[in-house]
Amino acid sequence: MIGEQGGFGLVSLLRGLLGIITILGIAYAMSYDRKRIDWKLVGGGLFMQIVFALAVLYVPFVGSLLEGCGKIFVKLMDFTDAGLTFLLGPYASKAAGFSFLLHSLPIVIFFSALVSMFYHWGIIQKVVGAFAWVLRKFMNISGSEGLVAAGNIFMGMTESPVLIKNYLPTMNRSEIFLVMVSGMGTIAGSVMGTYIGMLGGTDPAAKVLFATHLLSASVMAVPGSIVLAKMLCPQTEEATDHVAISGKEKENSNILDAISSGTVTGVKLMTNIAAMLLVFISLVALANYITEGVIGRYTGLNDWIVKITDGKAQGLTFQFILGVITSPFMWLIGVPSQDIMLVGSLLGQKTILNEFVAYFQLQQWKDAGLFMYEKSILMSTYILCGFANISSIGILLGGLGVLAPEKRGLISRIGVPAMIGGALVSVLSATIIGMILG
Repeated sequence: MIGEQGGFGLVSLLRGLLGIITILGIAYAMSYDRKRIDWKLVGGGLFMQIVFALAVLYVPFVGSLLEGCGKIFVKLMDFTDAGLTFLLGPYASKAAGFSFLLHSLPIVIFFSALVSMFYHWGIIQKVVGAFAWVLRKFMNISGSEGLVAAGNIFMGMTESPVLIKNYLPTMNRSEIFLVMVSGMGTIAGSVMGTYIGMLGGTDPAAKVLFATHLLSASVMAVPGSIVLAKMLCPQTEEATDHVAISGKEKENSNILDAISSGTVTGVKLMTNIAAMLLVFISLVALANYITEGVIGRYTGLNDWIVKITDGKAQGLTFQFILGVITSPFMWLIGVPSQDIMLVGSLLGQKTILNEFVAYFQLQQWKDAGLFMYEKSILMSTYILCGFANISSIGILLGGLGVLAPEKRGLISRIGVPAMIGGALVSVLSATIIGMILG
């Protein structure tokens, strides 16, 4: 049975502050130049995140607005059912249960087409431009940095840099690093529907809840990306304030061309996701056969692990090992003690494999009732909301390498620190939300 969080209090405040200090301490320790860190920027970014989190949870108007956006998101997802019913007939029904392949992945195609359509109309550019203006005013970054960071709320880590493709060749190391961290620290709007469908299943209320928090996580990740990117790689070179203006160039000739282009992109993305899930989940099964089926079985470790975890862990599994390694960090950021191994395992799976595998595991554990606290589920939703994993380094190298070939060497050198920064972005958002939830 899932317990309710106790509400905001002194203990949750101290645990949250400890978590924030820990995350900033990691970034400080890994910084390329600690003396050049702009602490005013760091404070401003944290202030924006905390204010937004408080507004979402405790200001009725803001909470209702974000929940309304979540309902719109869920309603748009429901429209996919019409196309599925036409293609699959009775197999499209969720009456026999939820199928990730049939009921979640096709949403990627529809949302990809919608994003392309809205981009053609200039809607996304206007919204992104507004966010970028706020970031430039409050966090003292260049227009191009603000634009690409804000663009990641709606677009993927390889699509968002297209907004500033003319400026990428002249950007310095700190600016390129921010482009990479903001890409890995957020998710694309086209795949958000997949996560909502995965976590919410067939429950409309659950879909709205997770849609609201996923949208919140995407917005909170923007200032968080700037904070951690500028701590890990401070501005040490002379920066040119590129006041980037998006939306003047239209890649598609008309609305039908935009929809077609978005659909084709969605098909490629859906196929890629399906293939990655098939391979990575199969690899996890292989790893579990070796660790649990062979080592754990013949050494007696499986029975011991089941006993000490009260049946939460099946044995010496890949997930259990990751949970043990990351448990101390999960305690530091405020995850309830009873769930630290589960949440830590999810973070490990996301970083080593990818967020799709981790969200799939979160859905399974949530449905199985393994979590003791709802807070742990919500914090996990924020922790997994980002593209920070090993394979993303290669994806960014390929995407940014095409837009700025002269930066390929730099991108490859800072790839691992950028991935760590992207992972810390999601953890920072989860820590702030967990602190306020209590």
